[in-house]
Formats: sequence, C-alpha cells, structure tokens
Amino acid sequence: MFNAEKVKNECVEWIRDFFEKNGKGCNAVVGISGGKDSSIVAALCVEALGKDRVIGVLMPCGEQADIDMAKLLVDTLGIKHYIINIKDAVDGLTKSIPFELSDQSRTNLPPRIRMSTLYAVSQSNNGRVANTCNLSEDWVGYSTRYGDSVGDFSPCSHLTVAEMKQIGRLLGLPDVLVDKVPIDGLCGKTDEDNLGFTYAELDRYIRTGEIDDMEKKAKIDRMHEMNLFKMQLMPAFVPGSEE
Repeated sequence: MFNAEKVKNECVEWIRDFFEKNGKGCNAVVGISGGKDSSIVAALCVEALGKDRVIGVLMPCGEQADIDMAKLLVDTLGIKHYIINIKDAVDGLTKSIPFELSDQSRTNLPPRIRMSTLYAVSQSNNGRVANTCNLSEDWVGYSTRYGDSVGDFSPCSHLTVAEMKQIGRLLGLPDVLVDKVPIDGLCGKTDEDNLGFTYAELDRYIRTGEIDDMEKKAKIDRMHEMNLFKMQLMPAFVPGSEE
C-alpha cells in the first residue's frame, strides 16, 4: 500500500539533502506548465527549501490556453516567477533551418528551448533546475529527450501519476491543479488521447503487472522498450573495452 505522507516527507528530506550536497543556499528553478507535475514539484520544493528559494518559470509559446493554471500555482505558493514567451525563439530557429522540419522536430523544439531557458534562468539566479517528470510518463517515453526529460534533480521520477495526485492533495494544492486533465502542451491533445491508454491502466500495470487489455499491454511494452534509452546515460565508448 502506498503511504503518501511517508513518501512525501521522505521526498522533502531528499530535496533538502540534495541542495545541502549539491547547491548549498541555491534556489530551485521549476518550469511551471499549469499541470499537476510541475505544481507538485514546485510545492515539494517550497516545503523543503521555503518559498523564497523557489523560482517558477512560465514559458508559453505564443498564447497558452491554460496559463491561468500556472499563474494560480505561483500565486498559491507565493513564489517569485518569470513569464518568458518562447515563441520568437522557436519561430526564429525554425525559419533559420534551411530545410522543412519534420512534424516530430517541430513538436520537440519548444520543450528543448524551454529547457535552455530554464538553465539560463538558473545560472543567472544561483539555481538548480528541477525535473518534473513522473514514472508513468518516463515508463513509455512520454517526454522530450534533452527537453522536459532532464534537469539537475528529479523529485518525482519514481512516482506514478496516481501516487503524484495523492501527494498533491497532502501538499494542499487546489483540486483544479491536482485533477487537471493532462495535455501535452505541444499539439493540444490530452496525454491519454496520444498514448492510447489511460494513466490508471498504465499505473496499475507498472505497479502490479496486471492489465485487462492485451493489445494495450503490447503497446505499453513496446513503448517502454523503444524508449529505455531516454532513461539511461548516453552510451560512451571506453578504449580497450572490446579486448
């Protein structure tokens, strides 16, 4: 049985320990999308470090339909925040590339620019960048390599969506943030529309190995295998290793 309070408290202590060892006195820099994951990570950092050491960064690409949710989060936590619109950067780079970008390239360019933006904010504000991924998304590769998949520390990458929601409620976040239907922020579809299965089905399969639909099982297994490289360090050649 998942003990949300125990895990939440352990995670808060883990964040404190990370900063004690890897950035004593530094600030946590969190990209705020308006979804539950970034909201929960930001709230965990506030509990661990205090609101004065957490910086939220809102990064719309032009108009963001749910940016009011991101603003609600930073107002609820009372943290310093910046709003940095990345549209000019995305458009400028897209126009500068001398060939037609693939659909996948266009989809993944904004999150990679957002991560560059987060590191620019972090390095100018004595910061460490928080990764906001969860286990459910990571399991099937539902993140952008060198975009939202990276960071300096990752409080929630071993927690499923269902477990994250329990922790979000313990942290006192508004229900509208914890229960918000996740959308990818890239093409406007819900996560579950894109994935072809629900997070409830995925979470159950991850934690118990049980799933009712064998077609969905095969899809999850295939996505997990194809995307394992995203969760591993970059392979590096070691001279003499082939002898």
